[in-house]
Amino acid sequence: MSKHSLRHSATLNSGVTFDQSEVYKTLRPNVFDRLGGEEGTKLLSTLFYNRVFSDSKNPWFVSIFASSHKKEAIDNQYRFFVQTFGGPTLYTDKKGGRFMRLAGRHAAYPIGTRSATRWVEHMISAMAEHPSTSVDGELRYALNDYFNFIAHYIVATMEYMRPDQLSGGTKMDPDRVW
Repeated sequence: MSKHSLRHSATLNSGVTFDQSEVYKTLRPNVFDRLGGEEGTKLLSTLFYNRVFSDSKNPWFVSIFASSHKKEAIDNQYRFFVQTFGGPTLYTDKKGGRFMRLAGRHAAYPIGTRSATRWVEHMISAMAEHPSTSVDGELRYALNDYFNFIAHYIVATMEYMRPDQLSGGTKMDPDRVW
């Protein structure tokens, strides 16, 4: 399966093209600074995971995170977002190796289109609560497209993952660093 085919599948499910998902990279100041640096990025991840872990209406969704501790989940996402959005290399400093292994890191979890959609719903709600994304429409729209596309891109790749492409999704890593 080519990356173009995977992108096409993600576009069909998300309604967002790859090019639209990449607009966040063109924002000036960059997303990291617009979110409020490390503190603002941590806030976005905290708002998001507060919603995820309290989603009592959707136990099927919360069960995806059963092997996660909320504090670890916040920290991993925060580090990923800091690095993705133009800040320091906090994610690779912690994880080492390759940075963009989202599909491999999520491969063992029961993630489908329904899960991706719910994930995006929680992220959009978290952005609505965040002081930066609630008032900065350009930032909010760019992140909305990025999150929609990438969530559905991960789903599209799941069918084609080989065991050698997994990077933490098949079992918890030592010391629960995933």
